[in-house]
Amino acid sequence: MPPSVTSAIEAMKRGDIALALGVIAILIVLILPMPSWLLDISLALSITLSVLILMTALFIQGPLEFGSFPTVLLIATMLRLSLNLASTRLILADGHQGTAAAGQVIQSFGNFVMGGNFVIGIIVFGILVIVNFIVITKGAGRIAEVSARFSLDAMPGKQMAIDADLSSGLIDEGEARERRKTLEDESNFFGAMDGASKFVRGDAIAGLLITFINVVGGIIIGVAQRDMAVGDAATSYTLLTVGDGLVSQIPAIVVSTAAGILVSKTTTTGSADKAIFAQLGGYPRALGLSSALMVALAIVPGTPSFPFLLLAAATGGLAFFSDRKDTQKTELADQQALEAAEPAPVAEEPISASLQIDNLRLELGYALLPMINGQGGERLTDQIKGLRRQLAQELGFVLPSVRIQDNLQLGANSYVIRVKEIAAGEGELRPNMFLIMDPRGDKIQLVGEETVEPTFGLPAMWVDESQKEEALFRGYTVVDASTVITTHITEVVKDNISELLSYAETQKLLDELGEEHQKLIGDLIPNQISVGALQRVLQNLLGERISIRDLPTILEGISEACAYTRNATFITEHVRSRLARQISNDNQNEQGFIPMITLSPQWEQAFSQALVGEGEEKQLSMPPTQLQEFITAVRQTFERHAMMGEAPVMLSSPVIRPYVRSIVERFRPTTVVMSQNEVHPKAKIKTLGVI
Repeated sequence: MPPSVTSAIEAMKRGDIALALGVIAILIVLILPMPSWLLDISLALSITLSVLILMTALFIQGPLEFGSFPTVLLIATMLRLSLNLASTRLILADGHQGTAAAGQVIQSFGNFVMGGNFVIGIIVFGILVIVNFIVITKGAGRIAEVSARFSLDAMPGKQMAIDADLSSGLIDEGEARERRKTLEDESNFFGAMDGASKFVRGDAIAGLLITFINVVGGIIIGVAQRDMAVGDAATSYTLLTVGDGLVSQIPAIVVSTAAGILVSKTTTTGSADKAIFAQLGGYPRALGLSSALMVALAIVPGTPSFPFLLLAAATGGLAFFSDRKDTQKTELADQQALEAAEPAPVAEEPISASLQIDNLRLELGYALLPMINGQGGERLTDQIKGLRRQLAQELGFVLPSVRIQDNLQLGANSYVIRVKEIAAGEGELRPNMFLIMDPRGDKIQLVGEETVEPTFGLPAMWVDESQKEEALFRGYTVVDASTVITTHITEVVKDNISELLSYAETQKLLDELGEEHQKLIGDLIPNQISVGALQRVLQNLLGERISIRDLPTILEGISEACAYTRNATFITEHVRSRLARQISNDNQNEQGFIPMITLSPQWEQAFSQALVGEGEEKQLSMPPTQLQEFITAVRQTFERHAMMGEAPVMLSSPVIRPYVRSIVERFRPTTVVMSQNEVHPKAKIKTLGVI
């Protein structure tokens, strides 16, 4: 094969080069004349492209699947305008030779639509222009404009929702980045569609002007230069001009309709050629219907069959091979699913396995099992992996593996979360529905199944997927079933995290510290403190949701405290003072200060006097009536500030802080109790009240 032919074939395999050559060819048509036979093929190509665009817009699942539409619309418009110019040259230059001067496609459209009466043709052409310009194009442009505005207005709220999911560990950084990119693409897509609608409007105006110029100019040329009679010139040039206008306006209407469908139903990544060719050729049904329509056009009386049959064969072949490829993928996926479902040989489990206890186990009813494989949303296992990473970053604790198993004794839609075989949380889900909650606490104004959110006990409602967009529009919080379970597991783990930190996990944390800290560990363990006692200190910190990620600082604090005490509670208090910057930062509100409620001197004295014992053997011994009075005062004060949207911490003296916390955690476990030693010198504080 000659090198030039080989190079051409290799160039055509490159989509970017093929697209560039196509655009260059369109620009060349604007300059160089085109023979009538090539114009016939080009007009047939324009019609085929417009039909394929319409079919693709019909079959895609969402507008972002055809994110390259503005680019396709620009290319299709330029193609029609260049063919208008090429046909104008032929009409004005050879129109005196008869109605076949500009090719058979224009002649057939003129004769078929006009029926030999150019007045009818002008009326039909005018109606097509009106329909395209006033109805379809204007409506599609308005929809794109409104969609762009709404998408831009909703972007801050959606970004805040993404940040909230990221901070709560429901999604990882990669998924958050992907969702932000999707939001940006939506805004860019609808903005581009708003501008792209101007292409079609300009095309319609240009069609009117070109038609007027061709009719007037043709009659002048025919009468003045070709010595034709006025009637003959009017008939010949009008038939050619109207036929040319119909061939241009029909594809324009088809593309305008596709634009309206697309914006009524946000975009792809990669270069333009990959997006265009992958999307136009990725739907076998669209290709097949386009091929069928080309065959129908080929048998229209007077229409040249060859160009339409050629394009019908090409699109039909692409549809066949694309469908076969999709079928092979489906069969391969089914085969892999069957192979994965084949039961493995059952091995006899040793009796000792029955003695093992799962630290954390999730039991699902049979109707919830498809969630493990991601049916109806993101895979539950992937969300749990993200939860483990999020807890490691937030609390410095590596969550043990979560065992997921079915439990036929549960209800079909029920689940149970167990910590060391003991039920710690339970709830019911609707796998194919969404749970919505109103952050304002108002009654949800949607149709659905009222329920209670299982994690925090808030009023909620299960709704169908069809109401998801409406719920988001109204500002409701919308989560899927997998997210409900993941959130529940997160809170259960945080409530029981001290029990999940085992001796082995503590040793693993020490082993994974860098080499620069191994000397500190060697001096500390076992000379000053044992691994078991260190485990107890870390459990005390985690029990109050204090991160142990800064383990070197914690070990340094333990080393200092071991110089005067071996009591785990006192060591914990000293470590908390070393973590003052971290604790103060964790309890700052959005305004940058720590909201506090302090204990009155009377209560400080009451707790100090209620301590009995000496040294490290001190215990709290407060009369029940006085204890109940304290509990009532704390509950009323904190509930009053909670109604005002505040979440303050309780401040006490260092001596009584652990004893105050031991009382408060029984009825308000999420309330933070700090001592003065834990307030960093540079932290900003604000006292909201006194108990």
